[in-house]
Amino acid sequence: MRADWTTEAPVKDRRVRRSRAALMRAAVELVSERDSTAVAVSEIAEAADVSRQVLYQQFGDRDALLLEAAQDLVRRELLTEPPGDDRASLLALARHFAEYRRFYRALLTGASAYAFTEALTGLFLPLNRRHLGRAFGDVLDPRGIEDLATFLTGGAGAVVNAWVVDGPEPLDAGEFTDRLMRIRSVVTSMVTKEAGR
Repeated sequence: MRADWTTEAPVKDRRVRRSRAALMRAAVELVSERDSTAVAVSEIAEAADVSRQVLYQQFGDRDALLLEAAQDLVRRELLTEPPGDDRASLLALARHFAEYRRFYRALLTGASAYAFTEALTGLFLPLNRRHLGRAFGDVLDPRGIEDLATFLTGGAGAVVNAWVVDGPEPLDAGEFTDRLMRIRSVVTSMVTKEAGR
């Protein structure tokens, strides 16, 4: 027979999930409003209607909360969509970063910029590795696929970061998608030529 704690755990888990979601939502909203990561923990907790202690218990500190909020946005809005064609995928990416520009710009220009960039690389690198493996696995060895995926993920990240931080107001997702498609076309052509196809 199972112990009674199994009936209590889901309730607690729901509350934890609810408070985590409220904290991440509040963090995104407040950072976006101020265009800065300099938001007090107490303000985020108050906006989420939880105590500061809950924030510290669930995230450790404000920077960890902001990093998790950014990763959660990317996972929910960019990594859960069924794969479409390349242009549709890049347009979705551009629209996402344009919509949350103030939040991402604050992270990219704040104290956690390196950690944020590393976290995004960690989210997109496996996707690029799989895509390149399918496209060039017959002509590139695993080390070549890994190197190319790392190179392209970092390069694409740098282009997106520069657009988010320094791009004209408002950001034009369609125009940026066209730029990304041109870059993709050139890179694909070069890799195909180098691979002897």
